Amino acid sequence: MGPRGTTSCLRTLRQSLSNQLIWADPLAQCLAPRFSRSMATETQLPGEEVLQSFANTHITPLRGEAPYQPAAAASPVLTTIYNFPTMEPMRFEHYPANYLNLPLRRDILHRAVIYEGDATRQGTASTKWRDDVHYGGRKIRPQKGTGKARLGDRRSPMLRGGGVAFGPHPRDFSTGLPKKMYDLAWRTALSYRYKKGELIIVEDGMDIEYPKTRFIKQIFESNQWGNRNGRSLLVAASVRTNLFPALRDAGEDGRVLTEDDVDVKDLLEMGRVVVEKSALDGILRAHQSDLVKTVPSAIRH
Repeated sequence: MGPRGTTSCLRTLRQSLSNQLIWADPLAQCLAPRFSRSMATETQLPGEEVLQSFANTHITPLRGEAPYQPAAAASPVLTTIYNFPTMEPMRFEHYPANYLNLPLRRDILHRAVIYEGDATRQGTASTKWRDDVHYGGRKIRPQKGTGKARLGDRRSPMLRGGGVAFGPHPRDFSTGLPKKMYDLAWRTALSYRYKKGELIIVEDGMDIEYPKTRFIKQIFESNQWGNRNGRSLLVAASVRTNLFPALRDAGEDGRVLTEDDVDVKDLLEMGRVVVEKSALDGILRAHQSDLVKTVPSAIRH
């Protein structure tokens, strides 16, 4: 046998020994089918039994960490309905927690108050520019030779009676605020009053017997609603015959407004809010856009 034959025999023996060693290794046996596959071959998804076993696995929380529990639905809010002006308790009423039990959000309340204040600005301030002043365009004095400052016509802003430079002009100061955020501010303000015990709900038809300021002052003093206790805001569903004239001259003790005239700022600036049940229901009904889910319609009228 020549050198070439010996070399080929040794190569064949080495290859057979390497194959035996590879297939004798369990790790090589596990990885061999994967290495032999093409890179484009998709692996099979685990069966339902494996997925079910992972779903039933209990995850142990970390040390000092409470186990996860789903949040329970907030319970309704219990309110007392009083009779005005005797303030005798009549019955109980329940309101959803997302109406009268919301957390305090000072940022949303601030944005709502600024939004309302900007909407009430008239923006009617107006001044005349030099083109609007009723004077001629003749130059007052020569440009040179007088030793005085250069000056143009009589309408110059430097002269009295001339135009106003950079003066105010009629403009719109109103700003924008998303309706859902504004409605949330309404319910946040009512929730803030309710949690502090400063939201008093009375029966419908809130009125007094006589349209006298002295009479309403006695009611405020007996219930501790007057000036000494931070004043009070009365909210009625509509104009009352005797209540509104009586409080017209008692502004130092409080105000009375209808449901349509109340703003978020009004709910926050006084010591307490005395509101009719129908007025409160109307306010909550008008400011729940962030709670009502509307389905968009494909038909447009």
